[in-house]
Amino acid sequence: MASLIPEVLERLHLTHDVVAAMRQIGEGKGKQDLFKERAPEVLESLRQVAIIESTESSNRLEGVTLPRTVLEKIVRQGQEPHPENRSEGEVAGYRNVLQLIHERYEHMDVAPNVMLQMHRDLFRFVGGTTGGEWKRSDNLITERRPDGSIFVRFTPTPAWQTPAAMDLLYRQFVEAGETDVDALIIIALYILDFLCIHPFADGNGRMVRLITVLLLYREDYEVGRYISLERLIERTKSSYYDTLYVSSQGWHDHQHDPMPWVSYFLSVVKAAYEEFSERVGELRGGRGMKTQLVLQAVEQSVGSFSISELHQRCPTVGWDMLRHVLRNEKEAGRLEVVGRGRGARWRRTQDERG
Repeated sequence: MASLIPEVLERLHLTHDVVAAMRQIGEGKGKQDLFKERAPEVLESLRQVAIIESTESSNRLEGVTLPRTVLEKIVRQGQEPHPENRSEGEVAGYRNVLQLIHERYEHMDVAPNVMLQMHRDLFRFVGGTTGGEWKRSDNLITERRPDGSIFVRFTPTPAWQTPAAMDLLYRQFVEAGETDVDALIIIALYILDFLCIHPFADGNGRMVRLITVLLLYREDYEVGRYISLERLIERTKSSYYDTLYVSSQGWHDHQHDPMPWVSYFLSVVKAAYEEFSERVGELRGGRGMKTQLVLQAVEQSVGSFSISELHQRCPTVGWDMLRHVLRNEKEAGRLEVVGRGRGARWRRTQDERG
């Protein structure tokens, strides 16, 4: 009932594409310190955008959506937000746990008690839930087909076995870390097993995305701090669900093939590092770093925004520079302004929105 056992680890076949992806990820990892030293302002801007995108995408994958302005307000409220409904509470909880990982990952691991604490904090602002508890009843992973019928994609570990299964998974994770299997492979296999156990009644998807960031950080893969892994998963969610389905078949009997899932997992991390390098390069060159920071924030805006909201997304850019860039974009026909004074709202023109 696991992937992190010698029987499964020994039969893993790393294809050329998998090896190439791991090499490219390693190269991206090697650039992190250089970027930190040479482009701290760029990284700070990317970090703030990534927190918002990660919180938004991970919750949207679970059907939790909020207007971008409301989401950004909650994200920026810090550790003591004031959510007004369940959706806002779920967003606030995710943001807080993600921020905790950013700040305290060196002191966190995937021990069962840490998983329970993370889950408790994830649902801290949502009343009437069993946050911080293993599932009390069995659950199924299902899919509703176009004709309305329900297809069972996978039957997770029964509820009564879940506490022991999570204890075992942690021990196997620690033991696998002492082998010569690459850490990226071990992380991918832990995620697969966590999803097959499906230890919580709610929030398993969000938990696994938070755990992914945590485990990558602990191996010095910090790309999730600057590029939203959750957004990349959302963008490729069909592959996410398809490879998870394929690799979970036969899992209970150790007859499964983890490699489709491993390959997908590595493709997401590789794509994140590629985007990281591209973003830093774009923002450090061309029309000027601060101008590019503002233009990137504008491009990622959904709907209209005020200059104050834009400044929150680009805290290292001065007010005069913000106004200068907005004025230039307006004159070029790429932005338009509605209202005047403090109530003015900016938005991309119809041509720019497509």
